[in-house]
Amino acid sequence: MVTTSTEPIAGSYWLWRSQKIYYVKAGHNPQQPPLLLVHGFGASTDHWRKNIAELSQDFEVYAIDLLGFGRSQKPAWQYSGDLWRDQLHDFINEIIQRPTAIAGNSLGGYASLCVAADCPQSVKGVILLNSAGPFTDTNPLGAKKVNPIQKAVSGYLQNILRRPWANQLLFNFVRQKSRIRNTLKKVYLDQSAVTEQLVEEIYRPSCDQGAPQVFASVFSTPQGKKVDQLLAAMHCPLLIIWGEGDPWMNCRARGAKFREFYPSLTEHYIKAGHCPHDESPEVVNSLIRDWLRA
Repeated sequence: MVTTSTEPIAGSYWLWRSQKIYYVKAGHNPQQPPLLLVHGFGASTDHWRKNIAELSQDFEVYAIDLLGFGRSQKPAWQYSGDLWRDQLHDFINEIIQRPTAIAGNSLGGYASLCVAADCPQSVKGVILLNSAGPFTDTNPLGAKKVNPIQKAVSGYLQNILRRPWANQLLFNFVRQKSRIRNTLKKVYLDQSAVTEQLVEEIYRPSCDQGAPQVFASVFSTPQGKKVDQLLAAMHCPLLIIWGEGDPWMNCRARGAKFREFYPSLTEHYIKAGHCPHDESPEVVNSLIRDWLRA
């Protein structure tokens, strides 16, 4: 039985657009495509600690902190899929220096799709784990239609978040360790996976200078390309791993939308929540390994 490491691997910094970007590298195998791991909202390279050590036995593995998260710098910029697309594309070109398989969880999945669609020469394949991002069909999951009052309230909240005092209040509320712990317990099926180490890894970057402004920008920036538009521009192999216990998305219905626009994909549903790579690393590592080898 494989023992999953829970220790983060020491990383390095790369200077991108005058900003320090943190990344981790492990393993070496020129016979296989490199693998780049991209975290979700509020997470970091630490969220892949259960995957890097094992996958690096077979592949050259990189994990990166998106600008605004983890140990990367947090400038007062407008954050979007296009910004992270450019960051990931430049990282592949400058640091990895060969076409790469890119794996993303949640927000990181959407950023990975942006790279594959707009910079296809850099991407050998895409792996999505409970990927975020809307489809052009604004109601693809069978949810109740948003009524005009709800829409107005949502717009009002976005305007409020643009005010520094309001954003700071909300940010200070959601970044409390107790709130982080409660949120994780809602989105992880295996409660034992919600450790104090995990809570600390998410809390720590929220103390960095600029973190509240990143939070405000992510929730107030206009949406980028829809998922179906990105899929229409993609031509590489696609693996999707769904933690089907995710309370934030109807994975079966969402999976059907992906198959509609990208019929050639490979898809697996496993017993896990929103972060299957962290909750069920042995299963996810095995699925990734087998797919990359093929």
